[in-house]
Amino acid sequence: MNKDKLTWTEKERKKVFECKIFSVLESWCEAPDSAERKDAQVFSVIDTKDWVLVVPVLETESGKQFVMVWQWRHGSKCLSLEFPGGVMESGEEPEEAGKRELYEETGYKPARMKKLGEFSPNPAIMSNKVHIYLAEDLTNSGKQKLDEDEFVEIEIVDEKKVINGMGKEPFVHALMGTALSLYLKS
Repeated sequence: MNKDKLTWTEKERKKVFECKIFSVLESWCEAPDSAERKDAQVFSVIDTKDWVLVVPVLETESGKQFVMVWQWRHGSKCLSLEFPGGVMESGEEPEEAGKRELYEETGYKPARMKKLGEFSPNPAIMSNKVHIYLAEDLTNSGKQKLDEDEFVEIEIVDEKKVINGMGKEPFVHALMGTALSLYLKS
């Protein structure tokens, strides 16, 4: 494969909109065959911080269970049962962000964290990555530390129920499906 025949060259980037969690950029790019074209093409990019997602596993007498959270999702206008996670803070390492998000949303602290992988949530239009971790040997502090605009309920869910329910309500968060696929191959 000749990557040069596929690679676009960005000539200019300008912020056209900014809100609390993302910015929209216009990116002027030259196509790989720019010698045959006269103008750069404009693409929209959603620029946001990286995210982290944690698969917290409890070993119980009845088998493996996940510590999950119920959250309202404004985009889909529905409740979603999912793994804890969120936006990384500036300068924060992904593993530390995972530990922080797990504790804030659930009150659990892990003895062990293992990186399962990272993905671009939607590389066609988004600039960020999501970092996915497995959290094991959990200790429950019994206290959540939610953000002011965060309303989250914890539920302990049997591993098999999540695996069998993926892609159906309430397991509809696509990034959670991605995290589960990495967990299953770990």
